[in-house]
Amino acid sequence: MELGIVGKPNVGKSTFFSAATLAPAQIANYPFTTIEPNRGVAFIRVPCPHVELGKPCAPIHGGCQDGKRFVPVDVLDVAGLVPMAHEGRGLGNKFLDDLRQAAAFIHVVDASGSTDFEGNPVKPGTHDPLEDVRFLEDELAHWVRGILSRDLEKVARRAELEETPIERVLHDRLAGLGVTENQIHTALLEAGMDPRPSKWTAEDALRLSKRILQRGKPMMVAANKADIAPAEAIERLTKEAGTIVVPTAAAYELALRRAAKAGLIAYEPGAPSFRILDPGKLSAEQLAGLKKIEAFLGTHGSTGVQPCIERAGRDLLNLIVVFPVEDETHWTDKKGNVLPDAFLVPRSVTAKDLAFRVHTDLGRGFIRAINARTRMVVGHDYAVQDGDVIKIVAKA
Repeated sequence: MELGIVGKPNVGKSTFFSAATLAPAQIANYPFTTIEPNRGVAFIRVPCPHVELGKPCAPIHGGCQDGKRFVPVDVLDVAGLVPMAHEGRGLGNKFLDDLRQAAAFIHVVDASGSTDFEGNPVKPGTHDPLEDVRFLEDELAHWVRGILSRDLEKVARRAELEETPIERVLHDRLAGLGVTENQIHTALLEAGMDPRPSKWTAEDALRLSKRILQRGKPMMVAANKADIAPAEAIERLTKEAGTIVVPTAAAYELALRRAAKAGLIAYEPGAPSFRILDPGKLSAEQLAGLKKIEAFLGTHGSTGVQPCIERAGRDLLNLIVVFPVEDETHWTDKKGNVLPDAFLVPRSVTAKDLAFRVHTDLGRGFIRAINARTRMVVGHDYAVQDGDVIKIVAKA
């Protein structure tokens, strides 16, 4: 699963990406700093079952701290989007192509209103951040409509003659976007589309495209620069954006993570506070900066970056975490490592689906699964639950 970090230039996208992943990204106060996409790994925190077991776990990926497991998720930061990007303006075509594999989007918005539509700095409060939310939704919808509309009338007439379900036709056309046939079917119903696609107008196709995006590539808003944005601007975004909105101060989060990595402070991503380890190693300017961040955390509870990543996984994509093991008694792999793996999966995943995700051979040879907590045998259609520890039994 990959999360796409999107937005217009110069709103703090790359700062958000670097703060979430500690991966290097070019950051500057001018448009199109990012040209090639940046890729990194962020983490979603979940309760770790090792606490119940009473033994320390040994994660292969991520880590575990104070009973919280850090489950990795891929993150993509792409070039900034400007109006008319779907027509190739700016780096639009490249931006949109880079986003094809993202399962969901975090739209980073300058909540302080200090960047115009092009990403140029302007006086704070002179640009409406809500307009950025609408503009990006429209750009993405026009992009999808462009894909849908290629020879649509010809394809639609053939589908009608052959009585082929239109969602199947559209799924083939949108295969590169990772949208499922079921999501398209739901979007068709929600958009109130004429059952005869040959009758669709350009406006109909645009309306459908918006619904497909809502179902297949959901988006939330990171109201960035919340440290300088007026409270009423954040409140208006929250009420009117039509999606999840999380106030963020990405620059603060990046400063905290870098300071923690350097051994200057003790800080867990997403925590409401931090602790300075040795004030003598910090300059007066650094101490003053940390004081400002401390005040922000006291008001907001976090910098918002970590909660954004977690809400994208939990609320946008409805993911749960499952811990596959080979020994259901000791919760270990064959080498004796306790709870080595943690998988983020959709809530609807079955035991057999999980087997395929662990390894294709396990899925093909699936016999049964065992719930390691209850020691109960479960079948192929068992819907795994959040936090389950599962052993897969398969043919050798």
